[in-house]
Amino acid sequence: MPRIDVEIPAPDGRCPATLHLPDGDGPWPAVLMFPDAGGARETFREMADRLAATGYATLLPDVYYRAGDWAPFDMATAFSDPGEQARLGELMGGLTRERIVADSGAFLEFLLLRPEVTGAAVGTTGYCMGGRMSLIAAAAHPDRIAAAASFHGGRLAVADDPESPHRAADRIRATVYVAVAVDDGSFTEEQAELLGKALSAAGVEHVIEFYPAHHGFAVPDNPTYDPDAAARHRAALEELYRAHLPG
Repeated sequence: MPRIDVEIPAPDGRCPATLHLPDGDGPWPAVLMFPDAGGARETFREMADRLAATGYATLLPDVYYRAGDWAPFDMATAFSDPGEQARLGELMGGLTRERIVADSGAFLEFLLLRPEVTGAAVGTTGYCMGGRMSLIAAAAHPDRIAAAASFHGGRLAVADDPESPHRAADRIRATVYVAVAVDDGSFTEEQAELLGKALSAAGVEHVIEFYPAHHGFAVPDNPTYDPDAAARHRAALEELYRAHLPG
């Protein structure tokens, strides 16, 4: 699949990104992909390639662009090495809800103005940390996001968090798909129930499903990667976008 290196005018500088395109002539419906805590890296560029091959112009931004030329993480040790865990935590901590809203607005504006893209709204997908970003973006930019997905996303419905995504469910117009990992302390069965109630009360069309796989199941360089669950996630994304994105 063709890849184009781009820079997005963002609230706090220029955000490097890659735009992944289907083969052939466009324009195509578009998807904004939010990476997991490890950030944009080759594994995610390959995931974006694969999504593009199904017919979607896919934008993968460097959500840590404020950190400059940060060193990539080895996901086998990112959460077990104390130094790397601290570095990862610092980068994640910089992504406040306010910054996620502002950045996603810039990403959407850039994507929707590309000549390769058709339609007035896009799909989003996110993994781990990016799953939360996907739902925050859907609530903050309801006119520009038609379908939003989260895979093994964390902290989507935290009862005592005033910035929890479930609290903004009444602003979401997108159809929402959430895939939950088993034994995931970052998104428990109780949180899934709370999110489901919030989305239902807001009249948001949604599906919340538990996959028989652990946190990180959809991302190939994660130690918990599960090929069967990853294939299921790709099929769910294709079904979601085919039903709700133009083109």
